[in-house]
Parts: sequence; C-alpha cells; structure tokens
Amino acid sequence: MGARWIYLDHSATTPLDPRVVEAMGPYLTEIYGNSASIHRFGRAAAKALEESRRTVAEILGCHPTEVVFTGSGTESDNLALRGVAFAQRRAGRGNHLIVSSVEHHAVLNTARQLEEVFGFEVTCLPVDECGMVDPDAVRRAIRKDTILISVMYANNEVGTIQPIAEIARLAQARGIPFHTDAVQAGGRLDLDVNRLRVDLMTLSAHKFYGPKGVGLLYIRQGTPYLPAITGGGHERGRRAGTVNVAGIVGLATALRLAQESRESENARLRRLRDRLIQGILERVPEARLTGHPTERLPHHASFAFRGISGEELMLALDVEGIAASTGSACTSGRPEPSEVLLAMGLPHEWAVGSLRLTLGKSNTEEDIETVLAVLPRAVARLREMQAVEV
Repeated sequence: MGARWIYLDHSATTPLDPRVVEAMGPYLTEIYGNSASIHRFGRAAAKALEESRRTVAEILGCHPTEVVFTGSGTESDNLALRGVAFAQRRAGRGNHLIVSSVEHHAVLNTARQLEEVFGFEVTCLPVDECGMVDPDAVRRAIRKDTILISVMYANNEVGTIQPIAEIARLAQARGIPFHTDAVQAGGRLDLDVNRLRVDLMTLSAHKFYGPKGVGLLYIRQGTPYLPAITGGGHERGRRAGTVNVAGIVGLATALRLAQESRESENARLRRLRDRLIQGILERVPEARLTGHPTERLPHHASFAFRGISGEELMLALDVEGIAASTGSACTSGRPEPSEVLLAMGLPHEWAVGSLRLTLGKSNTEEDIETVLAVLPRAVARLREMQAVEV
C-alpha cells in the first residue's frame, strides 16, 4: 500500500469541508437553543435556520418557504412519495405512481411498500443499455389516475444523467406532480427547480462535503402533500421534529461552496475521470464502461468486468490502499448482481462484476496513474483464481 489512501468513493459520501466545520462550530457549542423556542437562545438558532433556508432557496431558484429540512436524502424521498401519494388519494385524484427501474432504494422500496401495503399501483419504467429513461416511455405509462412521477436526476451506480426537464414537462402538461431524487447531483449539476421544472427535489448534505444526518426536500408551492411525520409545527408542519440547526448550517454552507466552484471543479474532475476510463478500458480485457458515455456525472466512472466478483475486486483494491465501491450486494458470502445493471440488460456474468470509482477534491493525476497500475493486476489475479477454482 502507498503512503496514503486513495479515496474513490465520493458518491457514497464525502469528507467535511473545513469551512463547513467552521461554520457549524458555534451551533454545536454556543448557540445551542431550540429554534422553536422564543427566548434569545431559540431566536439565535431560528435566525441561523432561516438564513440557511434563504441560502438554499437562492441556489434552487425558489421561495424559502418551499425548502423543507430533513434528516437525510432517504427521509426526503420517503416524505415526497408518501406525502404526495396520500394527499392525492385523499383528494380522490387517483392511485397510480410511476418510477424508474434504476431508482435508489429510498424511492424503489418506498414505492413497493405503497403498492404492497397501501394498495397503490406502481409502474416501473424500463431503461436502455445506458441506464437512460425514455421520455416516450413515461408518456405511454401516464394514466388518468396517475398522481406522481419520480425519476432520479443522476444514477448513483452508473452516473447516467436523466432527461428530467423533458420528463417533468410531460408531467406538468398533465398536472401530475414530478419528483426527482437529486442526491447524486447536489454538488455537480444545475439545481434550479424552474429550469428543471420539478415539483419536488431531494438533496443530501454529505454528498457535497457537508455533514451526515441532514437533507432537504424542495416542495413547490401548491403541490399536494400530506405530512408523513407528525408532531409539532416544525418546518411549517411538513416535517415534525426539532431541527438540526448545526447540520442545516453545514448543509447550506456546503451547497453554496459546491455551487460556487462547480464549473471549475467539474472540468478538473472530468479530465481525471476520462483518463481513468480510457486507461481501464485499454488495459483490462473484457471490461466495459457502464452508464451513458457522455451524459454522466463529471466525477463518475463505473465498469463491469466479465467473470469476476465486484465485491472481491473492491476488497483487493482496499488491500492496495484504494477505496472504491460496487453496485453488487453480497448475501451469505455469495455475490449477487447489481439490480441496476440487470435492468440495463447486462448478463449475470457481467453484472456481478461491477465497480464504481467516483472522484473528489482530494484526487490527483498521480492517484489515477496508481489505480491504472494496480487495478489491471487485481483483475488478472482474480481471474486466475477463478480459473483455478473452476
């Protein structure tokens, strides 16, 4: 292992930016009041909360009252789907939801529970070999009783960026609320909700160098919504629970910093990403890039390697000081293929060998060259071991 670890799992989480830590500091120590309290301690916390809300709203291009702070991206997805579905059913508008087959489990499993436990009907849209949703497929799936469409902005496993503005336009024309899980897009893509035409949008702070345990849900004014978490009147009654002021300050600071440097940092990461993709495809036999070749996140490189386990490859890289990720799940010691890659049409022998390498601020050209030296050897060793076992 080299002198330092190479962290290539920024789509899983990112380190806290020191400037974010500094901004959060006073709200972890001195300004500790409950933002719902009316004494001076509470007022100081409430002031920071609303300043953070205004910062986020300016970036999203929305009114501050449309920003709801939550405990995570997963919670925001749950609130969006359940909140709209139950409000629409209560108003007698219908019972049908549309999601894509490559959504994060926070969306897919919520949709499945709404179907299996609460009697909603769910259409799960197919994707092409690049993981892209066809807007025409959305158009064909819409019914008179469709009450919500949810398609993610960018895929966490393969990095494909979806044509959400076009899909949202279809929903808007039919008066159907449109939600996008933008967790992976938070620090990388345009978040203006009016250009994107979205009615609900999910973000999570720890994906763009903010703290864990805090997210947000944008809800456009007038969108049908029934709170799934009830209690006090926090977040204007849309999400009960004492708010995490320090975390929210961190989220707003991190989002502002990420958007300020977005263009220059994306250009730098894109150069490193393209070098990584080119080098791996040149040096590793029976390897393929997964996801869209051009419409993909600038820091995201994902691959499938035929005939090996992605879990084993990830562990082999870990031994060499390289932190990566895989879309496969491992159950009882037996690797299972990525559901996303299967939905994209990859055969089992390819889908089980997935690897995701996602770059961030700390990564350098030297890191890329190290990976290009280590990874081909690791793949070759695993294939040799597989051949011996067979």
